[in-house]
Amino acid sequence: MTKSINTPGMLALTCWLRDMRKKQGLTMRDLGKRLGVTHSYIQKVETGERRLDVVEYIWYCKALDVQPHEGLNIVMAFGQGEHTQQKKS
Repeated sequence: MTKSINTPGMLALTCWLRDMRKKQGLTMRDLGKRLGVTHSYIQKVETGERRLDVVEYIWYCKALDVQPHEGLNIVMAFGQGEHTQQKKS
């Protein structure tokens, strides 16, 4: 099974989150203040060093004033076969 932090879907999601932040003219510090986290937390999410659990993802989207399903649709577009377990011989 592929680790989800390195999949194309996860990379697309983190790029989308970064783009949504930049589109609103927010710095990492601005978004960090909205979330109550440091700017380095935001940086790690956006660079793929840290992944978000589902609750954190929803809070992140809320702080960006975007709908969580928008990002999930991006992940789903990349999801064909990413997390299928391979049969061991």
